[in-house]
Formats: sequence, C-alpha cells, structure tokens
Amino acid sequence: MLIKRTRGWELPETAATAEGVYWSRREVVTALAAGPILAAAAPFAARAADDPSAGLDPVMRNPRYVAERELTPEADATTYNNFYEFGSHKSISQAAQALKLRPWTITFDGMVEEERTVGIDDLLKAMRLEERIYRHRCVEAWSMTVPWSGFPMKDLVDFARPLGSAKYVRMETQADEETMPGLRQFWYPWPYIEGLTIAEATNELAFLVTGLYGKPVPKQNGAPLRLAAPWKYGFKSTKSIVRFTFTDERPVSFWEEIQPREYGFWANVNPEVSHPRWSQATERVLGANERVPTQLYNGYGEFVASLYTGIEGERLFM
Repeated sequence: MLIKRTRGWELPETAATAEGVYWSRREVVTALAAGPILAAAAPFAARAADDPSAGLDPVMRNPRYVAERELTPEADATTYNNFYEFGSHKSISQAAQALKLRPWTITFDGMVEEERTVGIDDLLKAMRLEERIYRHRCVEAWSMTVPWSGFPMKDLVDFARPLGSAKYVRMETQADEETMPGLRQFWYPWPYIEGLTIAEATNELAFLVTGLYGKPVPKQNGAPLRLAAPWKYGFKSTKSIVRFTFTDERPVSFWEEIQPREYGFWANVNPEVSHPRWSQATERVLGANERVPTQLYNGYGEFVASLYTGIEGERLFM
C-alpha cells in the first residue's frame, strides 16, 4: 500500500490557484491601469518593458515549491524593501530606479577552473528559468510569499566550475557611488557581502532570482540577479549580485562584520532563538494585517535540516 506523507508546507491540490486564473490576473490589472496603485508602479513597469530580459517572463511554475499562504500583493512586495545601498529605510523603491542594469556583468573568480566575466544576458541564456512560490522571512520579523522566477543556484555553480577544494561561495553586490546614495554612509563595510557553503548553494532550494510576479525582478527587489534562500533570514538573500567568489575560507558577511553578536554566518530561521532585541516566535505578514507563528527553517526543514547535521554547536540560527 502506498502511503503519502505530506510536507508541512504543502497545500492540497484543491487549494491551489488554477493556472489559468493565476495568469489571467494580469488582464485584470491591465484593466485597472488608471488606478492609483498602478500609477505609483508605472516607473517599475516601464523598466520591465525596456529590460532586455523582459521577454523571458513569464515562465512556467514548478509545482514542487508551494506555500500554505496566499501570495503577498505585488504592491506590498515591491514597495516595502530593504536595500541599504539606496537608504536605511523601507521606502527606497523610487530611489532604486536609479540603478543601472546594463551593461551588467557577473564575475566568477577564486577557486575555479577558469576565472571569467560574463554579461547578465549571456548568463540568462545559459540557464533554464522557472517560477517558484517561496515564503520570505526577514530577520526583522516580517514576511511575504511571492512568485520568484529564476534558476537553481546549483546550475550557476556548475556553470562556474569551482575546484573540489572550494568550500564556500562569496557573493558581492553592486556598489555604484553614482547611483547608490547609501554608499555615502561610510560607516558601513561596502560592498555588501554574503556567503553560503557549497552544500547550501547546491541545495535544491537555493535559487537565483531574475523575475517577480511574472516580470523582470524590480530594481528595488534586487535586479537583475539576486539570491533567494528561503530557509534563512532575508539578509542572506543578497541583491544585485556582480561577483561569485569560490573559496575555502568562510566569508564574513556585511551584517556579521557590523554586529556579529546579532547576525551570524548561518542565519537559519528558528522561532525559538530570539534576536537579542526582539522575539522571532511570530512574524507580521505583509498585506495580511496579521501575525502568524514562525516555523523552524521557515517551514523548509525537510529540504535543508540535513545540511547542519554534526555542527549543532555553531550558532546556526543567528
């Protein structure tokens, strides 16, 4: 007898939004184009129309990755953003429109077979794109559920061809003083740096994002390439990446360098481990006006818990 054990994050098939309904929502949005929300979003839409990658979206959704929550309204997910290069507040969406997306190159260096730099459009042509619905949990105790499009980070690791001795991948964000006013805050250790182990980077959940809501990912959300690591706090999912460095030394991340007592390398979500200044037991869901219980590994433990076997003595959840 076949017994199916459901995962904690799964929905019954009857609860899933029909694909036709999901895609047809854009027709409804178009019909409401005169509304104030879309008027505010007009610069973002214009950017999508001018982006060379705009023709790549929408892409097919991968049904393996679902969430038990409704999608966060697009207007909330694209206007409530952390991107310190454009300011240390949430209302940076307009300022982020100054980000220059072309030319944009990605450098692969460090412990690789061959160091090289490739254009973002050439990289995207080499990748198989899909859409995944992921929950996103910020260390500040708010969350959202959004449809990212992009490709598995494992595919990028394969593309980079790291040496077998590489243990980590260090990621570096764009740092353009002409367009990023936050870089004037000299007390921060620019550029923004984050890192994963090779095992984490090649885990099936690690995802490199190129789109959001069926369109190119907006600048304020990390265009043209950002990370989504949904079992970790959001500050690990670095935005606007320009460099992947493969190394045998653990990277010291941006926030870890600023305040190591509060922000560690691993930063896995755990409701039982409080931030030094607030509880992580619950989270505020953007657009829903409610708080919900936080789940260990943000509910993705079945995929990732095995990554941390044998290192329980480390500060895995900060």
